[in-house]
Amino acid sequence: MTKKSMKIDLPGGLEARSTAELVQLAVKYDSRIYIESGTKKVNAKSIMGMMSLELERGAEINVYADGDDETQAIEEMDQFLLGA
Repeated sequence: MTKKSMKIDLPGGLEARSTAELVQLAVKYDSRIYIESGTKKVNAKSIMGMMSLELERGAEINVYADGDDETQAIEEMDQFLLGA
């Protein structure tokens, strides 16, 4: 399992469209991927779970990935959240 702390640097935070894009990104990986914010930990492949986090720009989160492609999943999610 890989864990990485990340900061959301998307101009509007994770609003509906960017949340959907992040979920689509997570779904392409075989690894189990979770995002933790405060006391909530949700499946990054669940649009409803992700929307429930209401993440704004500047929010700090932990991303967990567990599986054969966990390193690549973490790196790509980090790049997405940085707005790269």
